Amino acid sequence: MAEEAAQANLNPESQHMVEQAAEPLAEAISIMARLRGPGGCPWDREQTFDSIKRHTLEETYEVFDAIERRAWPDLKDELGDLLLQVLFYAQMASEAGYFDIGDVAAGLNAKLVRRHPHIFPVDGELADATDSNAVLRNWEQIKRAEKLEAAKAGSGETRAASGLDDIPRSMPGMLEAAKLGSRAAKVGFDWPSAEGIFEKLQEEIAELKAELANPNGVAHANVEEEFGDLLFTAINLARHLKVDAESAVRGANAKFRGRFRTMEAMAGGYDALAALGPEELDALWNRVKRGAGAGIERVAATDGLNA
Repeated sequence: MAEEAAQANLNPESQHMVEQAAEPLAEAISIMARLRGPGGCPWDREQTFDSIKRHTLEETYEVFDAIERRAWPDLKDELGDLLLQVLFYAQMASEAGYFDIGDVAAGLNAKLVRRHPHIFPVDGELADATDSNAVLRNWEQIKRAEKLEAAKAGSGETRAASGLDDIPRSMPGMLEAAKLGSRAAKVGFDWPSAEGIFEKLQEEIAELKAELANPNGVAHANVEEEFGDLLFTAINLARHLKVDAESAVRGANAKFRGRFRTMEAMAGGYDALAALGPEELDALWNRVKRGAGAGIERVAATDGLNA
């Protein structure tokens, strides 16, 4: 049903893309099966879910890097590497009897159709979704209903799940914070504007300073907690400003790399830089910020992105 819904009203260009991709994807699945099969690659045959998962994270960040550099040929290759991770997991799951790549694709297709009732009619009717916010609200409502149904099927109970349950604790903290804030905002638990978050930031800074000035001694656990609150608030400010916090900090990292490399070049190398005093370092940093050594900085910034 999902396949029929997806194929309906497909334009000729999209239909051609589907047909063109079918053979290479089938070949990739076959290659992965051969690598893991009898007489296959010793390294591939030794891998497990746990040994492969770290590579998945690395490949994801390499996709991010290619996008940030607008390196489209590199992005094509990195997406292939990311697809390899999916094929690897599915092949191992098939060998264990859990599921296979066909089940993965079928589940995705059904989910996409089910969660886009404004595109694929339900009982002949399209859901109302006049803008992207409405689409997201529909998506979340459908997802919650799916989870309740799954919980009921598994335990026979209809115990209410938290709206935050599907946000993994294992994801990077910055991304988790952004998702938690966004999910809470969907029920109205949010600052009405960015101005309120600026005030909250000042409050969190004051609380952190108070911990550091505690006359009874500084408790590291309390400092860490207050610093965490400060970061959580800053990430929610990014959400209000329509800024992706991860992209913003990666941009800041790249800028710092470039400026620091320029300082090294202007000082005569890392060792020469290390020999300078705090005031000299600060003066050199300010010169770089004002544009001194601009030609060096442009090269250094590029190197920083590629590092």
